[in-house]
Amino acid sequence: MLKHRLIPNIILNNGNVVQSVQFKHTNVIGNAVTAVDFFNSWAVDEIIVLDVSRTKDQRQNFHKIISGLSKRCFVPLTVGGWISTVDEINQFLKEGADKVAINTQAVANPNFIKEASNIFGSQCIVVSIDVKKNNSKKYKVFVNRGTEETQLDPVDWAKQAEKLGAGEILLTSIDYEGMRNGYDLELIKNITQNVSIPVIAFGGVGNWQHFVDAINIGKADAVSAANIFHYTEHSTYNAKEFLSNAGINVRMPVFYKLPTPRRPKYDEIY
Repeated sequence: MLKHRLIPNIILNNGNVVQSVQFKHTNVIGNAVTAVDFFNSWAVDEIIVLDVSRTKDQRQNFHKIISGLSKRCFVPLTVGGWISTVDEINQFLKEGADKVAINTQAVANPNFIKEASNIFGSQCIVVSIDVKKNNSKKYKVFVNRGTEETQLDPVDWAKQAEKLGAGEILLTSIDYEGMRNGYDLELIKNITQNVSIPVIAFGGVGNWQHFVDAINIGKADAVSAANIFHYTEHSTYNAKEFLSNAGINVRMPVFYKLPTPRRPKYDEIY
């Protein structure tokens, strides 16, 4: 039986790690090197790094950051944000990324998924799907950092992405992201019931039980979060321990008695 993965998501804006709430990135909370060093030490299964910078002049800086991070990262590294060509995918892989996440360009040109998976292998290609309920309360795929609604139904798009060669889906609820109320379990279940490739759930974690719910109820193959890992001491260790105690099949870190951590109230931090 495959183990469920715990995957921190590092969101970068102009080179800084930022807090993300419904795709708004206002607070700088750290730097990528510190975050990667921390996650490497605490038994995460993979790391995702997403670039949300909005200016082109920051793009080359992002490549430099990934090249540096890959030398310090000892778990699989997925990189995403504004990737639109196979040449750029190739560049990220040369810089040390193991996988790339593609989103807006895949919607604009679905054959980009097929082209990329044919060249690099489906195991390298993660299709990132950002979903929000529109004014009619229907789930729709959004692109361009969640600013542009498409007419795509997320289930239909996930199924098409799989057929075109996607190896995984990174599924984000824009409505739930950063709100700390848990994942959109209905959305996750809708996707996992209709595709056979792994689904990574992202957006909404406020406590470790939310990871359990995404796996047990939503049937997610992997769970990802951003904000909570930066604001909670021994976060990934405690998350893994909680998952293990809940009967979730995870890769076990070496559990040992930790010093009593300071536990600031999550709600008081932001």
